[in-house]
Amino acid sequence: MSLIDSGQANIEAATPEWLRAGDSRLRLHTIVRLRWLAVIGQSVTILAVHWGLGMTVPIGWCFAVIALSAWLNVALRIRFPESQRLTARSAFLMLGFDILQLAALLYLTGGLQNPFAFLLVAPVAVSASALPLRWTIALGLLAIAAASLLVAFHYPLPWCHQGQPVLEVFHHSVAWCYAQTIAIPRLYVLGVWTAVVLGIVFIGFYTWRTAQENRRMAEALAATEMVLAREQRLSALDGMAAAAAHGLGTPLATIAVATKELLRETKEGEPIYDDLLLVRNQAERCRDILKELSARAEELDTILSRLPVSHLIDEVVEPYRPLAVPIAVTTGPKPGVPAKSDAAREPVTDRNPGVLYGLGNIIENALDFAKDEVRVEATWSRDEVRIVVTDDGDGFPPEVLEQLGEPFVTTRPAATFDHDEPGHAGMGLGFFIAKTLLERSCARLELANRPEPETGAVVTVIWPRKAFETPQSCNRADMAI
Repeated sequence: MSLIDSGQANIEAATPEWLRAGDSRLRLHTIVRLRWLAVIGQSVTILAVHWGLGMTVPIGWCFAVIALSAWLNVALRIRFPESQRLTARSAFLMLGFDILQLAALLYLTGGLQNPFAFLLVAPVAVSASALPLRWTIALGLLAIAAASLLVAFHYPLPWCHQGQPVLEVFHHSVAWCYAQTIAIPRLYVLGVWTAVVLGIVFIGFYTWRTAQENRRMAEALAATEMVLAREQRLSALDGMAAAAAHGLGTPLATIAVATKELLRETKEGEPIYDDLLLVRNQAERCRDILKELSARAEELDTILSRLPVSHLIDEVVEPYRPLAVPIAVTTGPKPGVPAKSDAAREPVTDRNPGVLYGLGNIIENALDFAKDEVRVEATWSRDEVRIVVTDDGDGFPPEVLEQLGEPFVTTRPAATFDHDEPGHAGMGLGFFIAKTLLERSCARLELANRPEPETGAVVTVIWPRKAFETPQSCNRADMAI
């Protein structure tokens, strides 16, 4: 059964509860550390401006605002453990406080004339990376509102007193500024406001989009691991049967020996004699069954552990034979390969559940969209093994052709094998999982449409022959571009 047919419940089951509920991924420890960093940076900056550069700032009010952040951090550290994970609402309140605290400092030190006004972007960027979109939008609006108010309402920008030397270098007084105040044009301030607003919007959206892609990729990879684990468990059943036969053999032999000794000490005709005889017979029967299972598992392991290409294709295609759309299979060496050469020998590979699932998913997708026929062609040469799956449907839409293979990208709104019945909505994970599992075996996938006037999609899976025949030699790092 494919992942798409099993629905999204299995994927959601592999997703943490806090992520399914839409809560934040922020821990209190992260927020507290970022705020301590802000407290230290703000304190050093205020002291450097007031004492180092000789600029007049309302230092008492500034440190009162900074102390408020420090007190909040101390209270949070006492009240909650560092590992506490914040809900989305709590994280929103924390980051909203940081925006208001920074806005208060900017109000005391020149508003948007202060070069540190761009830091209003920081809380919004943190929110975009960890909170649901609606909370990030709310924080962005709060930051824009604060920046808008700071255009008109603020204390004067701190500046040097007239004629006061600010810095001495090699015993020469160098005055950085002589004017008691500085007049910054309103047009420049509006330009700063525009830059801050655009920074909030652009950086916030970019960060949110990147975090969203990472989250979707993590969910898709979790689904991939789940599918592969399920296929591996199915493949391991024969081995488990052999292990059970081996493990149960010893206790059954002990039961048989003990029963035999008891039978020697019991006379025929006694009530317990028939029961002991029954136990001995059943123990021997169990041993015979386990021997048969063990022998069958060894036989199946020998047969199934290695598959020629033709048998691999047959095993993948067989479940879909009863469907309405016929499947034509051809296998053989590539044209031009000498018939009696080593390159013409049919490649044999290890039975890989990931490869079986990946090829099956590609064929299933082709059957979904095919009109009259699906063709599966396997060819090989000295250097490579190639499997091509072709259908005669409408082909891949050009706008999604380059994106196929990414998680949650799908070409089917509703597709089934039965064209007369309404289908299920595509999740956009099936082909991603197939591609991921096949690439683990050193395969490379190529997607294309059939050349006009023909219609249909073509999916080509290519392995280096060495990696196909000896999967342990597969080095995926060498396959990377």
